[in-house]
Amino acid sequence: MSKARAFSRHTREAIDYLAVQIKSFRKQRGWSERELAERAGISRATLQKIEAGDPGCSVGLVFEVAVLVGISLFEADTESLAARTSQTRQTLSLLPKRIRSKPREVSDDF
Repeated sequence: MSKARAFSRHTREAIDYLAVQIKSFRKQRGWSERELAERAGISRATLQKIEAGDPGCSVGLVFEVAVLVGISLFEADTESLAARTSQTRQTLSLLPKRIRSKPREVSDDF
């Protein structure tokens, strides 16, 4: 049996905030759980997990549901988001491709 993953308090709060936002926006649109789940192409049970703030849900699914109910993620429009992504990719191209840990000194003094 695997152990439950521990998340930082900040992560938990952010997940909970997005979950209640999704539920609130869905209700403001007058959509049932079933309607939103169908629009997102997911099961009602998965939507319930997302709205309950289950951290095991795929970030892609959570973002898709958030966008469907009208929550703006990161940037108001896709062009701005694409531009920022491109800028960040340019920055990444200037950084090392690989980060290596410093070698540990072996203690062979028995």
